Amino acid sequence: MQSIRHDIVRLLIEHKDRFLSGEELSRLAGCSRAAVWKHVEDLRREGYEIEARPRSGYRLVHRPDRIAPEEILPHLTTRSFGREIRYEPTTPSTQILARKWAREGAAEGSLVIAEEQVQGRGRMGRSWHSPPRAGIWMSLILRPPIPLAQAPHLTLLASVGVCLGIREFTGLPVTIKWPNDLLIHGKKVCGILTELRGEQDRIDHVVLGIGINVNAREEHFPPELKPIATSLAVEAGGEFHRAPLLAAILKQLEDVYHLYLREGFSPVREAWERAAGMLGQEVTAKTPQGTVIGVAERLNDQGALLIRTQGGEVAVYSAEIEVP
Repeated sequence: MQSIRHDIVRLLIEHKDRFLSGEELSRLAGCSRAAVWKHVEDLRREGYEIEARPRSGYRLVHRPDRIAPEEILPHLTTRSFGREIRYEPTTPSTQILARKWAREGAAEGSLVIAEEQVQGRGRMGRSWHSPPRAGIWMSLILRPPIPLAQAPHLTLLASVGVCLGIREFTGLPVTIKWPNDLLIHGKKVCGILTELRGEQDRIDHVVLGIGINVNAREEHFPPELKPIATSLAVEAGGEFHRAPLLAAILKQLEDVYHLYLREGFSPVREAWERAAGMLGQEVTAKTPQGTVIGVAERLNDQGALLIRTQGGEVAVYSAEIEVP
């Protein structure tokens, strides 16, 4: 039934400039005319404005800003990323659902996405503010054929792919803060959490948790986040339709991922360094071993941030980075 619904939405979107008769819709969607009518009524209850005329059929007038599969799939140009989707209006965390799905054998590129998270988490266990229908809250399952030691590369390539996708779709000046926070004018707009399961030297699966503040307004942010967080809509002065934005991000993510599998970390590192907004600046890195202060220079082959200090170059593998 869901595939019929997806087809009906896709057809209405593809032919939004004209009416599609009930007979034509039923033929193209592979269902009865009664089923078409039922799905149209369901879609109307979810906010779709669908005009119906006798002897003419149905025409899509307005689409709500949803990120359900039927909204995403018409925009998707990937080979595997996002081709299998589990969608939830509300969930405690997309990461929890994706980890379970991955253990059950979900294919690479499978995506869990929600309109709202109520227990979202970022790096180091921090809570992630996920207001309903205001962002993209998703978890992507990967099964990379790489050694366990190379897992940190995946965090960095994810930040590159998401950054490029947002830039392409919105035109906004998104930059990366090591290792994978995305900023606009110094404020955080996206966080990425990488979790993996493996044994010995083999990765079984990786779950990329990605949270993007898309259409949140300033008043949506709690007081403690207002000085440090922003959204694409705040920066652009207008809202974005999330489904095509998500499709653009998935395409860039997939392209960067396959570039990495073909050519290794070097081109990803170069892309990361081009997109970083902190290289050449003095930073403070709070590591488990102590605080490192110096100029952020580049990444090494393992993905560590190299910081030039008065005592020489220091490689930072895990830290909270502060940029004045």
